[in-house]
Amino acid sequence: MKKNTFFVVAVAGLLMTSCASKKDLANCQTENKSLQSALQDTKESLAASKARVTSLEEQLAAQKEALNEQKRAYARLQQSLDKSLTNASQNNVSIEKLVDQINESNQYIRHLVEVKSKSDSLNMVLTNNLTRSLSKEELKEVDVQVLKGVVYISLADNMLYKSGSYEINDRAAETLSKIAKIIKDYKDYDVLIEGNTDNVPISKTNIRNNWDLSVLRASSVVQALQTQYGVDPKRLTAGGRGEYNPIADNTTEVGKQRNRRTQIIITPKLDEFMELIGQAPEQ
Repeated sequence: MKKNTFFVVAVAGLLMTSCASKKDLANCQTENKSLQSALQDTKESLAASKARVTSLEEQLAAQKEALNEQKRAYARLQQSLDKSLTNASQNNVSIEKLVDQINESNQYIRHLVEVKSKSDSLNMVLTNNLTRSLSKEELKEVDVQVLKGVVYISLADNMLYKSGSYEINDRAAETLSKIAKIIKDYKDYDVLIEGNTDNVPISKTNIRNNWDLSVLRASSVVQALQTQYGVDPKRLTAGGRGEYNPIADNTTEVGKQRNRRTQIIITPKLDEFMELIGQAPEQ
């Protein structure tokens, strides 16, 4: 009888130990999944931060190059003026005529400077208004810069779309609404939505390749701006460049993340530039 009792107690102990082990294993597996998810989030956040730093470095380099170009333009203008004075002296051109030519050229240059200054000021105000409206978290995934009079708003794919899809996710709604408000405030600007991908082939039955994916993503943003936020569709253009417009090396995860982007490009209307060209003096 004692032996039987001992056997029952031993079996019960083994069963309890087995149950406890299974429970511990399940807890460990759950904790492991949580840690893996946290690790992946950390990796993505780190990659986004590195991409942001690289983008800021590129903006600084572009600003330095723009300043150097202005210096070179001034030097060319001075050389042209010196040459005109020399030619006038050699060819006995009247001072009055030379002064008229210089005044005409200077007037046109001032006009160009005024137009450029106005455009730069509007772009700066537009950029500042947009960056002020975005939260710190949004600014980690939204890059705003001005290059040659054009405003580029670059959005990471993981903040806009569902994974491997062209459907816009819920998280992007607030950011797009802020961008749409800025677009609506500046009615004299046209807007191009441009999709870009990395070089990893897409494996979806309803999407043939990265060309399709980039265009479909741009089209999704255009339709959201139109239908959800009331942007005039006549101002919008959707386009895709697939994997063929990279801004970083696709051999690294950081590079691939930078290349997977959708750009909202805000530009002055083309007819304004054509009108400006038509005002150029003949001499």
